[in-house]
Amino acid sequence: MQRRWPCIRWPRADPPIVPESVCAVRERRHVRHLRRVSEHKSEHKSEHKSEHKSEHRRDVTAMTSNTSGALDTGQPAKQRVDERSTRKLTEFARIEDEFIASFIFVQEVHGQRRFDSFPLEHIVRYLHALYICELKDRLLSIRDTVDRFEGERCLRLLRDWQEGATAEVIAFIHRKLDNLPFGEVSRQIERAARDGDAQTASRLAAGRVVLLNRNFNLSHALHAIITPEPEQLRAEVVALCAQLDHTPTALDQQIASLRTELYAYAPSPALARRNMLLMNRLGVQVADAAGARPPLAPAEEGVDRAITLAAQPAPPYAQEIIPGMMTLVSLNWIGVSRLPPPSSALPLAEPSASAPDA
Repeated sequence: MQRRWPCIRWPRADPPIVPESVCAVRERRHVRHLRRVSEHKSEHKSEHKSEHKSEHRRDVTAMTSNTSGALDTGQPAKQRVDERSTRKLTEFARIEDEFIASFIFVQEVHGQRRFDSFPLEHIVRYLHALYICELKDRLLSIRDTVDRFEGERCLRLLRDWQEGATAEVIAFIHRKLDNLPFGEVSRQIERAARDGDAQTASRLAAGRVVLLNRNFNLSHALHAIITPEPEQLRAEVVALCAQLDHTPTALDQQIASLRTELYAYAPSPALARRNMLLMNRLGVQVADAAGARPPLAPAEEGVDRAITLAAQPAPPYAQEIIPGMMTLVSLNWIGVSRLPPPSSALPLAEPSASAPDA
């Protein structure tokens, strides 16, 4: 007879806990995140309304109490910056015509024109033009990471030159107009010619002529400084500086004025807009000058060098096609399974066939 072993019944285990899906967890977290964002926005709106009401009450109180029209000390900081920008623009409007003439003259000295001679009058005017260009950068609050015009340095040179210090003026002009890479530009011209890029070779050749003009202007300037006797040179420099209101006393005042708030760096949209409109116009004017164009080929020497103006309205110098709008969201809470199919993505705007190349 087969023996039966007693059957041992183990207690029934609880059903296994099924973990929540990853998508559900992420969706629940996203709901909590949206709730917190909405609460934060409502709090921010209420605070902004209260601050706006308090500023409005303060402005109205200042307007009613200040009958003389003076600037109230409780005025917001944004309006104070705008008031300083207005003063900067007013001062620049006073020297705008002089700046345009000075900027064009500086470009001509730097190679856009080959002077037959460069007397002391041109040298003093060159230092004065660099100072005027420096004033423009300070008034319109151009980023001062690079002192490209060195206006304050030019004022100190004019002051010391009237006392007989000529060596620093020679070193400054030599540094500004020398150090020209003729060899490197010539190698690039030969490389472009071997590659068949005639347009690049022509532009480089025109740039090499600009460097050559600058070298000629440097030689004429050094000849004008070195040739006269020291006392005669000093007397002429004093007379020329007086004509441009650069007497020693005036130079000290002009150097000190560069440290005032009017010439401090304070960028604003109004100043940036004024600078862009001005320099765009000046850039076209300099580029359209005859000295900025490449020289005629030997076979074209008999051709008239007159420049034909383009038909108006002229096309922009550069144009870029901006693609269509795309929605960018954070993917931290979206699972891969919830991503939209590629067909539902917003397409990029195709550039029109009639649009010019950038």
